[in-house]
Amino acid sequence: MEADMSFFALVTRASFVVQIVMLILLSASVLSWVVIVLKYKALKQATADAIRFEDRFWSGINLSELYQQVKRKASEAKGLARIFESGFAEFVRAQKNRSNTEMMLSGVQRSMKVAVAREEDYLDSHLSLLATIGSISPYIGLFGTVWGIMRSFIALGAVEHASLAMVAPGIAEALIATAMGLFAAIPAVIAYNRYAEKVERLSNTYENFAEEFATILQRQSHASEGQVTQAPVTQGQVGA
Repeated sequence: MEADMSFFALVTRASFVVQIVMLILLSASVLSWVVIVLKYKALKQATADAIRFEDRFWSGINLSELYQQVKRKASEAKGLARIFESGFAEFVRAQKNRSNTEMMLSGVQRSMKVAVAREEDYLDSHLSLLATIGSISPYIGLFGTVWGIMRSFIALGAVEHASLAMVAPGIAEALIATAMGLFAAIPAVIAYNRYAEKVERLSNTYENFAEEFATILQRQSHASEGQVTQAPVTQGQVGA
């Protein structure tokens, strides 16, 4: 009797509909864990890249030199490096065209705004999948449970002498669907909330950097007509 009530016995004995529900939930769980692992690596790398680039930017390096370094590895540039490259390239074009400061600043801000939006889209990618799995998996599991219990009661009504032993396996089969739904949903919801918070922090970092960099370029434009000097050593100097 114990073997008949084992997990695998209950799964194999479940109705076709409940088995399909279990297969869907198992696939959703595997997919969510793949996304969780890949997203963890991507956000960890994005955070590390942002820290490294900010360290280089605020170290006092010549902006033209930094731009050339980033441009040489343009295909690998992400996050702050991509935003910097976009803004500085627009700044150089504006200087070559002898645009006034207002036109230059407007062009730089637009260019970096587009770059920030693209980077934020990259950070947000696949998060909606985690949210979807987290929200619908319990309902899919509940559907399988309702179907299984309904089937058990229909079978129970077809016999003259009913007992708990007759209905228990069917109810157990049905409840497995609910358990699998929760198993798929809980990690997805936790990961989504955690990653959404990290994405928000990185987005704020990107937007703040774009504003600070635009301010620096505006000052450079006012200070000299032609050449770009060095970035301030500390962020505190931006507001000075």
